[in-house]
Amino acid sequence: MNIDLTQTTSSKINSALVKARRAAGSPAVGMVLTLVIVTDEGNHYDALKAASDASKEHPSRILVVIKRPGRTQRDRKNTRLDAEVRVGGDTGTGETVLLRLHGELADHAHSVVLPLLLPDAPVVVWWPVDAPADPAQDPLGALAQRRITDAYAVEQPLKQLALRAGSYHPGDTDLAWTRLTPWRSMLAAALDQARATVTSAAVESEADNPSAELLARWLGARLRVPVERVVTDGPVVTAVRLNTAEGEVLIDRPEGVSAKLSIPGQPERHLALKVRTTAELIAEELRRLDPDEAYAEALGHAEKAKTAA
Repeated sequence: MNIDLTQTTSSKINSALVKARRAAGSPAVGMVLTLVIVTDEGNHYDALKAASDASKEHPSRILVVIKRPGRTQRDRKNTRLDAEVRVGGDTGTGETVLLRLHGELADHAHSVVLPLLLPDAPVVVWWPVDAPADPAQDPLGALAQRRITDAYAVEQPLKQLALRAGSYHPGDTDLAWTRLTPWRSMLAAALDQARATVTSAAVESEADNPSAELLARWLGARLRVPVERVVTDGPVVTAVRLNTAEGEVLIDRPEGVSAKLSIPGQPERHLALKVRTTAELIAEELRRLDPDEAYAEALGHAEKAKTAA
């Protein structure tokens, strides 16, 4: 069921949600969290599609905040809230509300979102593209237990990582880090099998790839060895090399969905290592809302190295 509301209020949106739920014949008690997506008109469709797919695993109330402040002073004075309420259909067991904030109201999104949060349920805020310099201090970010950014979606990813390191608060995370979960799992398993001391490492990827940078920092922090960044044609991370006295431990994925694992003294193996969709990344992040200490360690490792030097 879809309900369109123009020049509305948060109270009227809540009433529309209740009406839509009753019409659909299902209560809202099955939802486990509120996911707030802060985006623009150009990116909201893809972000909402990913969040809707992820909500099949985590039934959620999805609030899509689309800010439209306007370009002129006259536009700024034209303050208005339009909304679209969706229950049932493609939303599954969850609910979706698109909020279009016009004029000066775009600067006060938190006052619109706060009354729409599910009571006694965690809040996650996701910025698919442009995020604030300090997500935890942002008025919307301050409402959340988990704040998700994506350094891969901006023009200067490595500069973005430096910004994230300087403003990190427990609960912050980035999809550039989430993309590394299969790599980190395979590397940990490979080292358990190799049982050799790593003396140096190299991470290969396309230039300015934030995931490769975080992976190199994580390896440096965990193994306490120099980690070289090698630029390739990509796409994304293509290989990780760990040098030991017994030989090279290598995970190589030049393209496709499979990778080659080489460990000294063992036969070569092929492993599934596909590039995951945004929906899969969001679903992973919604499984845990506690602080990600490994991400914090990797994010700050470069700054610690500079200080030590």
